[in-house]
Amino acid sequence: MRIISKLQGGIAGLLASVALAGAGAASAEGVTLEYWVYSDFAAGDALALQQQFIAEFVAKHPGVKINITGKGDDDLTAGEIAGAASNTLPDVFMNGLNVGAQLASVGALSNIYDKWMAMPESFRAQFNADAIKSCTPKPDKMYCLPYTGFGSLLFRNLTVLQKAGVDTSKVPATWTEWFEQMKKVKAAGLYAMPDTTMVFNSVAEIYGTTGDASNWGIDWATHKTRIDPTVMTKVLQKFIDMVPLNSGTSRNDQATKDLFIANQLAFHVVGPWVDPTYKQAAEKNGLKYDFQLVPGDTPDKHGGIKSYEIVGVSPGPHRDLAWEFATYITAKEQMGRWATLLARYNGNAAAMADPKVASQLLITKSVEAVKYAVDVQPPYFVGTVPSCYLATVVDIAAATADGKYTAAAGAKEMISQLNTCLAE
Repeated sequence: MRIISKLQGGIAGLLASVALAGAGAASAEGVTLEYWVYSDFAAGDALALQQQFIAEFVAKHPGVKINITGKGDDDLTAGEIAGAASNTLPDVFMNGLNVGAQLASVGALSNIYDKWMAMPESFRAQFNADAIKSCTPKPDKMYCLPYTGFGSLLFRNLTVLQKAGVDTSKVPATWTEWFEQMKKVKAAGLYAMPDTTMVFNSVAEIYGTTGDASNWGIDWATHKTRIDPTVMTKVLQKFIDMVPLNSGTSRNDQATKDLFIANQLAFHVVGPWVDPTYKQAAEKNGLKYDFQLVPGDTPDKHGGIKSYEIVGVSPGPHRDLAWEFATYITAKEQMGRWATLLARYNGNAAAMADPKVASQLLITKSVEAVKYAVDVQPPYFVGTVPSCYLATVVDIAAATADGKYTAAAGAKEMISQLNTCLAE
């Protein structure tokens, strides 16, 4: 979900130029670029800003036309896969890192490594290094530019916590402290958390409180999971412990947000896209909330997940011009304006460090969260994560929480099934 906050003030009308890779642009007279974006980036204030980016680019390229088309997540992926098969791909398009390997495997994404390396260092240095690494599975292969992104945050309902006798000035520093607060919330007759075993991302968020990048994701060389049984045992025990405290709704349910707004739910671990909804409730209904880093097992560790939306270039006849446009919309100046509009973190580190952008607390906290969070489905652009992998993680986590397995037995069974899934 990518909820758009209201655009405040006028949009700066500055033109920003980006150097072309290689020897220069071919003649673009009469060229039309097709540009696919997420549906909520093609509506309202977000569309107005996208159109301004297009107008600025076209002003520097007379005779060029750019058609922007908004599509939902599933439609983006389906359209890009179908376009690769029928040679009707858009020239520039968005999607998520998690489907990058699938898009690369069908030929939807151009390898932009040569063009990336031909860009000035001043441009390349703008981006978050880990985000660029995610787009670059091999030394000579690069398939995307990072765009918007997120790191999980712990949204706290301060009214619920105060009713439960929790001192809200003391943010829980560890899982143990956080769990003690959850139990106080339950004792007060309220819900502590959503059910964190219902969707893959919420399982991953809690896994991040104990595990790290070294024991998460897939080893594609051996086709085995990287999940460590000792770590997963600890994580599954957390799910067991939280069963009496949860709301029975998932991380993504509207009912979860409704409970939070109605002062019935204390904590919601999720990405920053819920903040506009909670901010509106604060203005209209007096909701009192804040957002913090997700506590981990020790004070120096935090949980949660991170990921990015990406911009890709198709290997079509307008590849050079499409690349230039992609570098324009992802450059610091544009990503700074985009972040100001969305109040959302993105992959351009230089934009995130800009004082005007960094003054927004949601962005500052997101930048910090990304430093600790684990990637959702790493490594990217190496192999397509099969649906059985995601389903197994959720099914075994839920079954363990329901009492079918002990934490240790659940971890053993999960890893066995994951490895079978990957082997097949």
